[in-house]
Amino acid sequence: QVQLVESGGGLVQAGGSLRLSCAASGRSFSLYGMGWFRQAPGKEREFVATISWSGASTYYASSVKGRFTISRDNAKNTGYLQMNNLKPDDTADYYCAATSSLISHNHHDYNYWGQGTQVTVSS
Repeated sequence: QVQLVESGGGLVQAGGSLRLSCAASGRSFSLYGMGWFRQAPGKEREFVATISWSGASTYYASSVKGRFTISRDNAKNTGYLQMNNLKPDDTADYYCAATSSLISHNHHDYNYWGQGTQVTVSS
């Protein structure tokens, strides 16, 4: 079992930045790939970014590529999502998740989920 807790969400103006954190506990975090997903009101959950267990491989949704950076620190059992140049369309609840796959953009591949953190971007 892996427990995940997100933090770092909040209200920011368009063009601003936020860094989300995902603190893991339980089984060794370094055994799992990690992903970030988001869900806006009335919309389906969508993939944002994923990173392999070692951090060597990453993959981004086209909508965030070049603006968001996923990273992890296995020594601290923590993953991160640095979000720059935020847009109102980035407003959503953001979830981190852990997968036994190397990396994946498919939420069905993820075994463990956090409770989410809200990000609101004002125009």
